[in-house]
Amino acid sequence: MDKEQSHLQDTETRILQAAEKEFFEKGYAGARTASIAEAAGVTHAMLHYYFRTKDKLFERIVSGKINMLGDIVLSAIGDDNLPLEERIRQGVERHFDFISSNRDLPKFIVNEILTRPERIEMVESGIQNIVSNLLGNLQHEIDEYAAKGLCRQVDARMLLIDIVSLNVFPFMAAPIVSGAIGNSYGDYDEFLAVRKKENVETILNKLKIR
Repeated sequence: MDKEQSHLQDTETRILQAAEKEFFEKGYAGARTASIAEAAGVTHAMLHYYFRTKDKLFERIVSGKINMLGDIVLSAIGDDNLPLEERIRQGVERHFDFISSNRDLPKFIVNEILTRPERIEMVESGIQNIVSNLLGNLQHEIDEYAAKGLCRQVDARMLLIDIVSLNVFPFMAAPIVSGAIGNSYGDYDEFLAVRKKENVETILNKLKIR
């Protein structure tokens, strides 16, 4: 039974990996379940057995990415065993690294919402779960630090928006940024490594934690 369960999980993983590539490259409208099945090495009927519809497969991909992002950010910023500065630092870095590992994700999400506005509800619900689990405690801690003169008083919601904006922009606007920086760096990955450090310092400077 364990061997059978492992085989089922392996097949599901291959389908999800193939679907992610298909969706990110072609968008929802252009993606074909037949192409996904072929890339995953399964029959079309088997793909539908696992996920039933293209919508279900799409939702699994998006919700999986959002949940993964939530786990990554919460594990850093929500770690009460670390001082606030280190938690913010790790939160910015881990969020940046997640986007770097999923470079097509921001454009994919934005394009899908623009072309199919009804998708916003699915994305919003996942993001709101992350934010609600994070904001209350983070704001309370910032307030305590500010009251002691250890940091600037800031709105935690604005802080999170700043983090997302700074981290996502280099990937959303990669062709523009790449053209702007020219040959200043060896390659774009070298630029991204520098940009990650700059983003951390920008956020910490906004808080002025000391």
